[in-house]
Amino acid sequence: MYRPETAIVVPWTSRQFWAGARRSVPLNVWLLGLTSLLTDVSSEMVVSVLPAYVVLGLHLSPLTYGALDGLYSGATILTRWMGGAVADMRGRYKGVALAGYGLSALCRAGLVLVGASPVAIAGVIAADRVGKGLRTAPRDALISLSAPAETLAHAFGVHRALDATGALLGPLVAVWLLRAIPGAYDVVFVTSFAIALVGVGVLATLVRNVRGAPGQGGLRPSLVASLALLGRGDVGRIVAASGMLGLVTASDGLIYVALQAGLQYPIHWLPLLYAGTSASFLLLSVPVGIIADRLGRTRVFILGHVALLLVYALLLAPRGGMALPLLAVALLGAYYAATDGVLMALASTVVPAVQRGSGLALVATATSLGRMGAAIGFGFVWTMWSRELAVGSFALALIGSLALAGRLLHALRPDGGSL
Repeated sequence: MYRPETAIVVPWTSRQFWAGARRSVPLNVWLLGLTSLLTDVSSEMVVSVLPAYVVLGLHLSPLTYGALDGLYSGATILTRWMGGAVADMRGRYKGVALAGYGLSALCRAGLVLVGASPVAIAGVIAADRVGKGLRTAPRDALISLSAPAETLAHAFGVHRALDATGALLGPLVAVWLLRAIPGAYDVVFVTSFAIALVGVGVLATLVRNVRGAPGQGGLRPSLVASLALLGRGDVGRIVAASGMLGLVTASDGLIYVALQAGLQYPIHWLPLLYAGTSASFLLLSVPVGIIADRLGRTRVFILGHVALLLVYALLLAPRGGMALPLLAVALLGAYYAATDGVLMALASTVVPAVQRGSGLALVATATSLGRMGAAIGFGFVWTMWSRELAVGSFALALIGSLALAGRLLHALRPDGGSL
């Protein structure tokens, strides 16, 4: 049977490839990217100090941080789906996204008030993730509806590159503030809140709402119809594959703490690992997105998880000086560049436009649910037994999951674009 991936020209020798690389990305995508850039500066200022603060500052166990990190990933499970489904029903993707961005901005201010209580921190994290859950699917639906089908991975790559720019700048701003005013976490939180408000302003005043084709294929968006998408073979395969792979994906924070535990480098370097991963993600997002549009999104998605497998291998390697963490964060950035936006582009080719928000939300929810379990499971194995056992078991599980996910995704039939 013919598959788009089997009839390709090697992109580096194709003039058409480079012409596609220069094709302009719609203004709406750039503005959504600017909103994400500012929001990620704000959020990563806070997130980048949490591992050191919880595990090394408050002297809580990796299991406690794993539970908090799992909450960070998993609190979006219901709200992602609800946000996407409601946006589809109302056709107001921008409005639902704006509500989510606004709630997350308010949570930055809330961090000033909660102090060092793990329970209070967990509450603020949960509220922030509710905001993220509300905004993510409508925002991604706006990207997919604003860009041509044949360049979806390129458009998502541009958005993710801007998003990664914010994730790169956030930890650097946090480090700069804490070096200038040691221990002034309240200053970090207030600055984070101010930057988040600017991002909300960009979305509210400049981004244009885009609707899917009404009544496409006789479909009417509803909560029930959004769940019925799981019965569509291709959507169900992507949801199953993304959830399975999420379940064997250790969180960034636990990977960084594992690096620190193995190499014993100064703890104040920990936020810089976030910045390093974001720098790699930033450099690779656009070229990897363009390559995925030409070479095949499924192939690039699978290769991204191979990069994650190499990160696990590095965590088990003997001490290798500073070269090891530098290589680890570069590979982790490559993993995100080849999976995050590429997965959304891949899903966009099999989800009807009128249900784009809820369809993408189901995929993102499966990933979040898997990663929530992964964070708790990794922290549990580490706390009960050892760091090495946690990393080794996740590496073996990832190999098995890649084999199963590859079989699921191989059978996809696109409505448009490249698989």
